[in-house]
Amino acid sequence: MSVSGGGPLSKEQLPDGRLPDLAGLESALAKQMAASDLHQVLIEAPAALAIVTLIALVLGWFAAGRVLRLLALITAAARRISASSLHSRLALRGPDDELKALGDTLDELFERLEASFDAQRDFVANASHELRTPLTRERAMLQVALDDPGTTAETWREVVADVLASNAEQEGLLEALLTLASSQGGLGERETVDLADVTGEVVRAARPEAARRGLSVDVATQRAPLLGDRVLVRRLLSNLVDNAMRHNVAGGKIDIWVGTREGRAVLAVANTGPDVPPEAVDRLFRPFLRLDERRVRRDNGHGLGLSIVDAIATAHGAEITARPRTGGGLLIETAFLPIPSGDALRDPAAERPTWRAGRSTRRTPPTARPSRTACGVVWRRSGRR
Repeated sequence: MSVSGGGPLSKEQLPDGRLPDLAGLESALAKQMAASDLHQVLIEAPAALAIVTLIALVLGWFAAGRVLRLLALITAAARRISASSLHSRLALRGPDDELKALGDTLDELFERLEASFDAQRDFVANASHELRTPLTRERAMLQVALDDPGTTAETWREVVADVLASNAEQEGLLEALLTLASSQGGLGERETVDLADVTGEVVRAARPEAARRGLSVDVATQRAPLLGDRVLVRRLLSNLVDNAMRHNVAGGKIDIWVGTREGRAVLAVANTGPDVPPEAVDRLFRPFLRLDERRVRRDNGHGLGLSIVDAIATAHGAEITARPRTGGGLLIETAFLPIPSGDALRDPAAERPTWRAGRSTRRTPPTARPSRTACGVVWRRSGRR
């Protein structure tokens, strides 16, 4: 055996004549090698770290450049899009990453804004037309009476009566527009309202007109408390009943059911009437439109009834479901939000069955009765937007 810097190791080279300690020698050699390796690492590590850092910086530069370019593109496109150019879209291309998702979300937002602006423009144009028409008619009646030298006092009384009737028509439209605007603005103070009580008030007021039209009205109610604006809830129900009377047939029928379902106050109004195409139900809730998408022609109405219903339901967070009925007519159901402390308001007497059909005494809304089977297509809008 030999060691670095010397020759063979022999007994004569050891003071006590013993053989050398090989284990200690191996340990010393291992420590020397470890120190050499550590020294090598300390020399090479900074260089490797510098190379890795440089590569990371280059990759980060390209990645950040792509992100910043896309963000700049999104920012510039968003600045270009205004109320007069809402039809523009970002239409980002590329992998489905977070930036692509952001661009798609903005495109969906612009699409909703465009639809909202279009609806607002249509509404203003239609409202202006509806307000201008009676004014033009009144002016024409007065002008004709003034230009006729033979106009008598009786003729003037007739003209004044016609002008007053036209003025009442304008007042009704303005009241409807104000109700629609206030409903879209949300609710202020809320109170506990029993939907059954409001239904009783509305039906009592509507029965004379229903009788004049030859319509029968069946009502089934149980206590159904909700939190909301009593005046607006009454207007919602009144508009639904009025719509059911206007769009009915001679000798037709109106069914009204009020109750609770899963803690929610529910109102269902079903009526006979002409066939309603399922794909056209959504248009019924647009201002001033009938099923054929033309502006309404007055039948003592203003074309805002169901639009107001939709706005009031939205303000209350309620959900509206509209279904065409087999054989003609429509079923509109409104489900209000449950009262948080509803258990304290529950009246055991309200759980008594009230709807009766044939031999059954089970509480059943009009949707479940055999003669009221709805079509498969349902229009639904939730007030929680």
